[in-house]
Amino acid sequence: MTRTFQTADLYDEHGEALDSVSLVMSDMGGRTAFTGRVRTIRCFRDNALVKQTLATDGHGQVLVVDGGGSLESALVGDLIGASAVHNGWAGVIINGVVRDRLALSRLPIGIKALGSNPRKSAKDGAGEVDVVVSFGGATFVPGMTVWADADGILVQRAAD
Repeated sequence: MTRTFQTADLYDEHGEALDSVSLVMSDMGGRTAFTGRVRTIRCFRDNALVKQTLATDGHGQVLVVDGGGSLESALVGDLIGASAVHNGWAGVIINGVVRDRLALSRLPIGIKALGSNPRKSAKDGAGEVDVVVSFGGATFVPGMTVWADADGILVQRAAD
C-alpha cells in the first residue's frame, strides 16, 4: 500500500522541523508526489556521477542533485531516467535542468528540476557523492527524509 501525503499538511504538522525549498521547480517525471531517504550529488554541468548513482539499487530513495542552478546543460535525460526507474529510485530532485521532457513525463518516477535544455552535459565524473548540499533555503543531508508533491519540496532537518 502506498502512503499518501500532502506537503502542506506535513508542514502544518511539523513546521520548523522541516526545510522548504523556495525555488520554483517543475514536475518532469510521471509522478508528482514522491518521498524517500536522501542521497546527494554535487556536480556542475557533468552528469557522470548522476548516471553512475542512478544505475545502482535505489531502495526507494530520492537522489538530490545540486547542479549549481545551471540552466546550461541537462543532468538527466530519458536514458538515465529509465535507469532510475529500473533500479527502484523513488525520485530525483535537480537544482539544474533535464532533457527529453516528454519521455521523462511517461516514466513512473518523480523528477523535479528547474527546467529543460537539450544540451548534453560533460561526462568526466567531476563532483561529490553523499555530501550535504543546500539550495533554495533547504539543506539536504544524506539519510534524512524528503517529500515532494505539486506544492513543493520539504526535507527533514538534521538534529543540531
